[in-house]
Amino acid sequence: MVMAALGDSITSGFNSCGWYVSCTSRSWASGDHAGVMSHYLRLSSGIQALSGHNLNLAAPGATSADLAGQMARAVTRRADYVTILIGAQDACVSQERAMTPVEVYRRRLAEALQAFRRARPDGRVFLASIPDLRRLWQVGKDSPVARGFWAVARICPTMLARPVSSAAADRERRDRVRARVAAYNAVLARVCAAYGPACRFDGNALFDYPFTLDHLSRWDYFHPNAAGQRLIAARTSAAIDDWIPGPAREPAP
Repeated sequence: MVMAALGDSITSGFNSCGWYVSCTSRSWASGDHAGVMSHYLRLSSGIQALSGHNLNLAAPGATSADLAGQMARAVTRRADYVTILIGAQDACVSQERAMTPVEVYRRRLAEALQAFRRARPDGRVFLASIPDLRRLWQVGKDSPVARGFWAVARICPTMLARPVSSAAADRERRDRVRARVAAYNAVLARVCAAYGPACRFDGNALFDYPFTLDHLSRWDYFHPNAAGQRLIAARTSAAIDDWIPGPAREPAP
């Protein structure tokens, strides 16, 4: 049995164990670090055939446009289980007008899942909701250090530009970006439901969770640190608990 983790820098574990590098061992999906207790570790505790067969195909900066290529690689490696967390970078762009349209996001996601079903008809899929980018602004806006990283690295300017501004234009911009992420998550729910019982969605467990600065990397105040990766794994695992024959379950925080 093979599992493959698809997505962007969050799933690659970026900045969770080193300075501006991917740390796949800490990935919420396919990581093998005991401190994270990933989907891979939870599943492999009860499915011995999965042990040692965890692929991480996620890439920093990936958007929904990259999902088809990642899925093709997963199919080539004969993945039986794929996790997908993608969409933050579809909204985190230089200007609002450059955000991926919701219908384009839906089409890309649906086509990737259709390709997986055609090639691996007995495979299973997990879709994680995109975290709330406005929550990121809320927890970091009062930190001069966080604001400094956001400004210097030009991190997610659609949401994080002018973080201390209370002007109507900036408040409305943040609301529109959040609404776009919420619309992407609604697409995830619909596409997963159309796929059938072999697909699970987290029911917006990530989007709704009030994460704090303690869950963010101190190297950019954007990506999850190891504690954040553990949080994602714990919050999303409930959706696949009945796929785990073994005892490796723990309550979500």
